[in-house]
Amino acid sequence: MQQNGKIKVLQAIRQGKIGGGETHVLDLVATLDRTKYDPVVLSFTDGPMITALEQLDIPVHVIASEKAFDLAVWKKVKQFIIDKQIDLVHMHGTRAGTNILWPARRLKLPVIYTVHGWSFHEGLNPLMKKARITAEKFITGRTKANICVSESNRQTGISAFGGFDAVVIRNGVNLRKFDRSKAFDSVRRAYGIPDSQVVIGYIARMTLQKAPLNMIRALAMAAKDAPELTLLMIGDGELKADAVALAKDLGVEDRVIFDKFRQDVPAVLQSVDIYCLPSLWEGFPIGVLEAMAMAKAVVASDVDGTREAVKHEENGVLVTANDIPALSAALVRLAKDPSLRQQLGNNANATVRENFSVDKMTRQIEDVYQKARTT
Repeated sequence: MQQNGKIKVLQAIRQGKIGGGETHVLDLVATLDRTKYDPVVLSFTDGPMITALEQLDIPVHVIASEKAFDLAVWKKVKQFIIDKQIDLVHMHGTRAGTNILWPARRLKLPVIYTVHGWSFHEGLNPLMKKARITAEKFITGRTKANICVSESNRQTGISAFGGFDAVVIRNGVNLRKFDRSKAFDSVRRAYGIPDSQVVIGYIARMTLQKAPLNMIRALAMAAKDAPELTLLMIGDGELKADAVALAKDLGVEDRVIFDKFRQDVPAVLQSVDIYCLPSLWEGFPIGVLEAMAMAKAVVASDVDGTREAVKHEENGVLVTANDIPALSAALVRLAKDPSLRQQLGNNANATVRENFSVDKMTRQIEDVYQKARTT
């Protein structure tokens, strides 16, 4: 315990790029009760998250590593924990967990682990999947408490490990930031998109998980029946160049606008008509929640934690992952029916306000911290 009576909590995450886990950390440290907690963030790569944390006056540090179980950084991490007089460690994701668990345990500190979607998933090489299950079982068996961001992830852990103890605390949205009643600069106008166009927003890292190529294929198919559709793809990732090439190959390059990740996500969301996330798997997607908070009609894959937020035909539309015709049909349907878009968007906004605020999420996590230090 620090001299000021506060608990110093280290939030450790794999990278400084902005994604679901990183957004979670940003929101968590911003809403922790600062009369009780002093947050410190450790990342293993640089990136926009570091800048965002500095703007919040949250202490943040980078110990460079791109590898799991990177023994070369373990001593550095241990010394960092000592120097910062950390009282409790909160690990976010497997990569961070593999490089901070040993130092934290050596120092006999309570460790919390949040699973932002498991590192093992369908489509992995069987040996790789087995190795990742072994690593996750090792980590989760040596923590003071485990948090899953969806019940689906908790059930997967139970099935994979033959037993798994975790509490479910679903991600939340900063409703002060994602407030549809605010006035934002027109992103649509900045990109030169005519008012007559129906804009699909895809805001995600362009990785295998987020299926950007399926997004392009679905647009190409949908555009035949809904020529008013324009796709705005915001983000970077290893599949971005492939996505740009595919849009050209399918003859829809004039319908797709690519841009790097932007910090003004609420403004981007306010300028789109449909939010689409065709993921192959998810923990509990913050991007979907943010779009719902901005009262957008959501089309998403019927996977994992996504279905715990999006209820088909109630506050969004769910389609089977990898079913490009179904994804295309959903986009055409919403493009042609503005009243349905409005209805789904209003219901989505109500869902988030009632169930998925970042303040509710943070208070639940604080309860875990208190139990971890007293049991």
